[in-house]
Amino acid sequence: MQKITPCLWFDNQLDDAISFYRTIFKNAGDPQVKRGPDGKAFAATFNLEGQQFMGLNGGPQFKFSEAVSFFVRCKDQAEVDYYWERLLDGGKPQQCGWLKDRFGVSWQIIPDALMRYLNDPDAEKAMRAQAAMMQMVKIDIAALDEAYAG
Repeated sequence: MQKITPCLWFDNQLDDAISFYRTIFKNAGDPQVKRGPDGKAFAATFNLEGQQFMGLNGGPQFKFSEAVSFFVRCKDQAEVDYYWERLLDGGKPQQCGWLKDRFGVSWQIIPDALMRYLNDPDAEKAMRAQAAMMQMVKIDIAALDEAYAG
């Protein structure tokens, strides 16, 4: 059992959010949902790719912000495209591989290549990759490769 579990506060979309995420992440377990007398979800635990989450239908008082986001590591462009297109459905793209999904949750869809390039000991190559990334919305690995190579 993981010691720290993110808890996501939804207005009244917890069931919809869990269903949405379970269609996107292939390794998603069955959620455990606690329902109120009206039959609506009140709280739930669910698992996506080995990461446990809690969810609440807490009401409209609090909204999600970019101050907290979920980083999705992708092995190649096909995986970047897969997560980007699906999580963006009904959401809003943002710069540098970030997006907000239809519920307002922020996600970073980041290829392993970007992390390798940004951590390269050759500072010039790393800076070229970072400059290229700063111009992107969805990360384009081919364009990163080109910028990194110089």
